[in-house]
Amino acid sequence: MRRSWTIARRELASFFDSLIAYILLAVFLGVCGFFTWMYGQDIFIRGQADLAVFFNTAYWVLFLFIPAITMRSLADEKRTGTLDLLLTKAVTDRQVVVGKFIAAMVLIAIALACTLPYYITIAFIGNVDHGVVWCGYLALLLVSAAYVGAGIYASSSTDNQIVAFLVALMIILFFQIIFQAMAANFTGLTGTVLAQLSTSTHFDSVSRGVVDSRDLLYFLGIAVIGLSLAEINLAKRAIKG
Repeated sequence: MRRSWTIARRELASFFDSLIAYILLAVFLGVCGFFTWMYGQDIFIRGQADLAVFFNTAYWVLFLFIPAITMRSLADEKRTGTLDLLLTKAVTDRQVVVGKFIAAMVLIAIALACTLPYYITIAFIGNVDHGVVWCGYLALLLVSAAYVGAGIYASSSTDNQIVAFLVALMIILFFQIIFQAMAANFTGLTGTVLAQLSTSTHFDSVSRGVVDSRDLLYFLGIAVIGLSLAEINLAKRAIKG
């Protein structure tokens, strides 16, 4: 685990040494802040002391935010040849993948932490259900974990960052939109299964304050499957090499 943390620190340093982290954080906070406080069904129009608008907005912003974070995680390492150099050291494929996962999750946690002033402001404005707010943040972190796993898998499948971005986007598209749309067209067991495959179903459940073990297993299961497939891709690369 220590080596995974070392890789994570190295990855985070590379994010902040360039403008990538700052640009992504600015876009995330700008879009979320605009729709939460200024446009559409914002907090003032709704007249309720909660962060439902923010959580729904962030849920959709992460749809693009996470592929942008993960697209370079392994694809860029493969393109520049630094992945081969890294794997020649006393580091396993799993440690590399887990390190990349930790780095992406820390960056997302930083982005969410920067929105805590929203929470503080709402707490001053009215009577906030604090449990629901923290469950909303938990829901965003769980969705992020699932999507980061998918994004790292996509990045492990190619050495082109744009291709990795598009593959991750397509995978996330199925979980966030397509399964839910398909579920609306089916009834019975098929409709139930498709609805359960959608992240929206589980996100809505957790963000309302209902933390069910099935929701936790769903998100963590996607993350583990994505990371495991990424590890398999790295192992295949080592065998071919």
